[in-house]
Amino acid sequence: MADKTEEAGGVHFPFPFTPYAIQKDFMAALYRVLEAGKIGIFESPTGTGKSLSLICGALSWLRDFEQKKQEEEKRLLEAGADPLNDGKDQAPCPPPSCQQSPGSPRATGEPDWVTQFVQKKEERDLVDRLKEGQVRRKKREERLRQIRHNASLKFAAKRMRQEDEETERLLRLSREMLAAGTGPEQLAWGEDELVLAEYESDEEKVSASGVDVDEEDLEEEHVTKIYYCSRTHSQLAQFVREVQKSPFGKDTRLVSLGSRQNLCVNEDVRKLGSVQLINDRCVELQRSKHEKKSVVEEEKPGRRRRLEPRATCPFYSHEQLQLLRDEVLLEVKDIEQLAALGKEARACPYYGSRLAIPAAQLVVLPYQILLHAAARQAAGIRLQGQVVVIDEAHNLIDTITGIHSVEVSGSQLCQAHSQLLQYTERYGKRLKAKNLMYIKQILYVLEKFVTVLGGNVKQSPNTQSLSQAGTELKTVSDFLFQSQIDNINLFKVKRYCEKSMVSRKVRVPLRGPPSLSSVCLFSWPAEPPNALSPCSPCGSSLGAGRGPSGSLSQPLLSSLSQLFGFTERYGAVLAPSREQPKLSGFQHFLQSLQPGVTVAPAAPAEEGEDKALRPASPLMHIEGFLAALTTANQDGRVILSRQGSLSQSSLKFLLLNPAVHFAQVVKECRAVVLAGGTMQPVSDFREQLLACAGVEAERVVEFSCGHVIPADNILPLVICSGPSNQQLEFTYQKRELPQMMDETGRILCNLCNVVPGGVVCFFPSYAYQRQVHAHWDKSGLLARLAVRKKIFQEPQRVNQVEQVLLEYSRCIQHCGQAGGMVTGALMFSVVGGKMSEGINFSDNLGRCVVMVGMPFPSIRSAELQEKMAYLDQTLPRAPGQVPPGKALVENLCMKAVNQSIGRAIRHQKDFASIVLLDQRYARPPILAKLPAWIRDRVQVKATFGPAFAALRKFHREKSGSS
Repeated sequence: MADKTEEAGGVHFPFPFTPYAIQKDFMAALYRVLEAGKIGIFESPTGTGKSLSLICGALSWLRDFEQKKQEEEKRLLEAGADPLNDGKDQAPCPPPSCQQSPGSPRATGEPDWVTQFVQKKEERDLVDRLKEGQVRRKKREERLRQIRHNASLKFAAKRMRQEDEETERLLRLSREMLAAGTGPEQLAWGEDELVLAEYESDEEKVSASGVDVDEEDLEEEHVTKIYYCSRTHSQLAQFVREVQKSPFGKDTRLVSLGSRQNLCVNEDVRKLGSVQLINDRCVELQRSKHEKKSVVEEEKPGRRRRLEPRATCPFYSHEQLQLLRDEVLLEVKDIEQLAALGKEARACPYYGSRLAIPAAQLVVLPYQILLHAAARQAAGIRLQGQVVVIDEAHNLIDTITGIHSVEVSGSQLCQAHSQLLQYTERYGKRLKAKNLMYIKQILYVLEKFVTVLGGNVKQSPNTQSLSQAGTELKTVSDFLFQSQIDNINLFKVKRYCEKSMVSRKVRVPLRGPPSLSSVCLFSWPAEPPNALSPCSPCGSSLGAGRGPSGSLSQPLLSSLSQLFGFTERYGAVLAPSREQPKLSGFQHFLQSLQPGVTVAPAAPAEEGEDKALRPASPLMHIEGFLAALTTANQDGRVILSRQGSLSQSSLKFLLLNPAVHFAQVVKECRAVVLAGGTMQPVSDFREQLLACAGVEAERVVEFSCGHVIPADNILPLVICSGPSNQQLEFTYQKRELPQMMDETGRILCNLCNVVPGGVVCFFPSYAYQRQVHAHWDKSGLLARLAVRKKIFQEPQRVNQVEQVLLEYSRCIQHCGQAGGMVTGALMFSVVGGKMSEGINFSDNLGRCVVMVGMPFPSIRSAELQEKMAYLDQTLPRAPGQVPPGKALVENLCMKAVNQSIGRAIRHQKDFASIVLLDQRYARPPILAKLPAWIRDRVQVKATFGPAFAALRKFHREKSGSS
């Protein structure tokens, strides 16, 4: 379809087709927000082309901004070319008017000629910077132009990669030949001087130094850009595909950022599985790239010292990373395409994409990278003067709170203490006094954390029963006093952990001591070999270390444990006590060698289920908790959760004020846009996030548009009573009553008789859904429902959702073609569950959405109570308004409702009915929190008869016309 250019508000917006009127309004409003440097809250219902409106509106502004900037630079360069080049760096003579009296001051306290000199120097500096930026920009554009139009450059890069691979292969063969030999011959006196020293060419030195070469080339100017972030990688990939289809797809320099788990192309690292293990191994390989570390073999007569290089990542090459950076900027690519390109180029897409950030015009990234200051810094993101667009922003407050809230279990505390204590026992004599001081402080802090939970670090957390159970909330200061660590400077401890990287050193497997000459463990595979089998490279046998009874001797067991890192004193303390602890391969092997110990075989992972991977380092997780404790006292709380045993108990830092972390974003950025399909109610964003972050009310702009569907394609109903006149009010006290569940079942039976295709029914929780399902099964209502609709239930496991949806879709399609009594399917779902967000029940998949009750969060939650109390204390309360804490509960409920009922209408020709079963929905304050396109059409029915008649008429007319 040919691209079209639409004009709205005097601005030309390229668009792939003729846009809807609401899309024109959206783009014009977005343009004005970016131009004026405002904070925009944009709501555009799903199915109205929100992504394309964001793309075309924001990139149109960026196009005009860059053009204006270049014109301004050109004007300044022309104006500054003649006068500023003469007498450069020379102080101008003061004019006669300034020579009345030496040093006569102006109002600023400086003589006129000094002020003029400073002003001219600033102008010269500005012109120099503009010239330098112009040169860099031209170099970049020329480089990209050459790559785009000169295929020989790509072939040259490929040939260089092939040469590097061949060189690496030959070196590896040479090392294997040396390793297979019996060792160097005895040399006569003086002959060692004739042996060639280790050779490293200049090119290899350049390659080994990585990014240190031509560092100026990497320090590229950060051009004005748009940072677009969303919640999941699938949403980001969908956005990138929309950019590719847009009129800006060929000319936009776009970079997709992701985690190492998504972008790593080193198979040896990828197979580690765990995000933390992949991160640690990657960092270790990069450190090896820049450091030279030798392993000195045991001194023997007539033998030379041999340098053994540490492993490095073959994909981390400076030249290849630069080529990959340019390839990334050349055309728009999503995460999968970027990873494939990195694999083909033998260059790391994780680091290559980060090198492309300065020159990129559009950076696509997940929430976690943008909203966490440390992650932004690590990725090389600079927000000063940039534009940030946060899509799917309805859960932004919860996301920021979740990112900066940290929970550590009693098991992790004990494990970290055990590892660090063993590390100290082994290396204490080799550590400097300051290192020992900080390590002892960390050990003390860990011990006190376990003590405050009621446990003891010297015993297994799985076997420790706590005398007290329950939940306790403390301010940060009170928690530090109760833990008796208020005398320790946590800021210094946090900085020590960051600089020394002690958590990685404790976790990283150690190399074996030279004394274990009879056991070669460096060549072991991932799973340990048979205890009596000889090592294939060296032929040695593990039997050499056995004791009289056939088991491994204790010294050798100790050495093996140290060799592979620190095994826990208490076994796998991280495993839940209700399950068989899952041992690592090496722990399993060690225990199997102990006399009288029977080790249960590892249970196979359930098919399709994500494998449970052991965290890389509990101490690393605890570092995050320590960092959280340095937050301001009033902005967070510490929750002490004591749950029977120490292993199940935990300490959690709860962030109460997400604005403290969002304030830096809105302060540095030129403009911030919060966009979503259902942003109502927006009062949370204004009060909890923006006002608390110091944003003036005048800077906030709201935009909300209607839906593209005709007004008669949707029928929203609030039903206050059922067929037997039972009042519908699903409070905690009433919803479990048999008569209430029976009335709900009768309503659904009537709906299923008149609604074709699919009906999606949302319940407030999984527990209530199971309870209602069991009651209907017992009373026979479930069988009555099954006469008209095949019944499906939302699974609680993520890996089963796709299969259930597929069967649900096939059933509806089959019923529509075959006819008969069964007219479709009924899906029981849960608000906030797997199907309440991101799943599209378009067309026949969702002709009716039913909301049973109001999904208020549990008021008994200690976290919610503390958040409510915090808002009541900190936010102002206008006369006649509900308290901020109560408003929070209502807003959380209605956000969840809005997300769920928005699953049905997905495009312009779609139609559906929305049924809200609870008389509380009829209250004006609650109705006001619905999206405008639903609120304006909602009908409140006091009795069931008129509601049923309206539903029957609606679906009869729509089904006949479709």
